[in-house]
Amino acid sequence: MNDNSLTRIQADWYSPTRLHDTPLDYDFPGDRFIPNRSLMDLDQAHTLLTNRTNNKLRKPNFNDEYRRKMEENLKLDVEGRPFRMMVFRGSPKSSRQSTRLIDEMRRSDKEIPLQINENRRYRKFPLKATRALDAPLLSDDYYSNVMDWGKSNILAVVLGSILYIWNAQVQKAGVLMEVKREDDSPTSVAWSDDGKIVAVGCDSSKLQLWDAETSRLVRLVNVGYIVVETVFFLVVYIEVINFFRSHKQVRDLQGHQSRVGCVSWNGHILTSGSKDRAIINHDVRARSNLVSVTRAHRGEVCGVKWSSTGNALASGGNDNLVYIWDSFKTSSRHYMHRFNEHHAAVKALAWCPYSSDVLASGGGIDDGCLKIWNTQKGTCISTNETGAQASFNITFAIFLSNDISICGLQWNRHHKEILSGHGFGTGESHCQLCLWSYPSMARIGEPLRHASSSRILHLSQSPDGLTLVSAGADETLRFWEIFGPPQESSENVTHLDNLLSLKASAVR
Repeated sequence: MNDNSLTRIQADWYSPTRLHDTPLDYDFPGDRFIPNRSLMDLDQAHTLLTNRTNNKLRKPNFNDEYRRKMEENLKLDVEGRPFRMMVFRGSPKSSRQSTRLIDEMRRSDKEIPLQINENRRYRKFPLKATRALDAPLLSDDYYSNVMDWGKSNILAVVLGSILYIWNAQVQKAGVLMEVKREDDSPTSVAWSDDGKIVAVGCDSSKLQLWDAETSRLVRLVNVGYIVVETVFFLVVYIEVINFFRSHKQVRDLQGHQSRVGCVSWNGHILTSGSKDRAIINHDVRARSNLVSVTRAHRGEVCGVKWSSTGNALASGGNDNLVYIWDSFKTSSRHYMHRFNEHHAAVKALAWCPYSSDVLASGGGIDDGCLKIWNTQKGTCISTNETGAQASFNITFAIFLSNDISICGLQWNRHHKEILSGHGFGTGESHCQLCLWSYPSMARIGEPLRHASSSRILHLSQSPDGLTLVSAGADETLRFWEIFGPPQESSENVTHLDNLLSLKASAVR
């Protein structure tokens, strides 16, 4: 055999492509046929080979006993460690280091169930509100939207002809604006995206902007609480004093001919819907505020809502229709989609926070359906008649006999759930708050309610998405810890965890 043939055979034998892996590096490389004397315990081997056994003492089972003893002597040395009589090469270099990661993964897999049991945060479904604030003169009007919780943690609510702001952090309230004419009362409020400016739509078709950050309180509301069955009721004492700030009206926006019942922000664009059936987009930066006027609805516009991305606008009206508008084509009447499956006025609109093309809408008293839409495809994903006594589900649709209204919708930002607030009706959800799992639309827990015969009028939630506030016809604002804390497992995933995610996979 020449040198070239030997080299080719060696290259083929140790080829990584043949072994499908890099050859192991040994501390003491050896041969397949010649033992390595430096690795052998010659004394132990000599003792085992020269130890003679008396043949006269053999019994019928001597061969089995001899085989067992020989196997023990060949496998273990005098100290009980593994022993081989013929050693052809040493152990692979760094063999323990190569398996250390696997051992750590196995150890961590055993510890994971213990850590989950120790760190798991169980949600406790509330049986009653954690706090209730008295709200006298709250308008019992389905077509108004007079409550909003801003990003600056300030709640704005209209009581009669006065717009109050309540700072949830310092537990103080004050008067932002007050009108003297009854036909000029506020009918809709909405905070800007940064929580500094509040838009106020009025019954007289006015649309005003108020700066609540650089303001002086005209009236200070001192807050006291009376504990009644673990629910806190607000006791209001009004004092006319000068505080550190003064409320400042920024400007009036013109364009509507009747009451402004709904408003929604999209950056510097403010969209308003009115009883005059018009949807107007205002640019609050420009002197001439009108950007576009659209009159697609055949009835009063009672709900407008921009998506979280700002690419689409949803509008609902008293004509039982829901329109989806492209933000780049708001100047024309060419809508993206028109949904006509509701059978009553559509006031409640809510965009899904974790899927920008999913919209939830709720119908009035002759409809009572909670519908989920795919606004990209223009299709209905599910229909849930919320006031049913029993149900059967067919391809995400629940068909029931029901007569109940939906006045408000709020998505849970931390879990895949949606909450509906209901008004008058004959169904099970009459005047209640109901939490639904998405996308199965199965009800979670027991419904919550204000008073037995007081409908839910408005819904809003805190900036952190943990607290929900509802305004009811019983003239109270109730705060609910219903959405629960965010899931820690989804937030604490590091880059290293992603790299080691293969530890749960089978290794071949």
